[in-house]
Amino acid sequence: QVQLVESGGGLVQAGGSLRLSCAATGSIFSINAMGWFRQAPGKQRAMVAHKVTGGTTTYSVSAKGRFTISIDYNKKMAYLEMTNLKPEDTAVYYCNANIRNMGQVLVTAWGQGTQVTVSS
Repeated sequence: QVQLVESGGGLVQAGGSLRLSCAATGSIFSINAMGWFRQAPGKQRAMVAHKVTGGTTTYSVSAKGRFTISIDYNKKMAYLEMTNLKPEDTAVYYCNANIRNMGQVLVTAWGQGTQVTVSS
């Protein structure tokens, strides 16, 4: 079983920065990909940033140029560095991972979410 735990959310003024962290624990053989999604009230969950191991990194249009995703494979951590935050970035941010477990089974895991609120 794989668990993801996010941290680092909070309240920030427009123009400010936040760094979200996601810790992956459990039966992990390798990390295939990790990503960050967000869901604002009344809206669907949407991809913000996604990084494939040894592959491509993708950002949403709104995140490009302001957010940076990174993965520390030794620590099994993913990060989302967010700068120049805007009120429209307010949402619950979820960590997502595509992981091969010790049984060599590919599993997808989600964290419980962390709230980011940007005040104007």
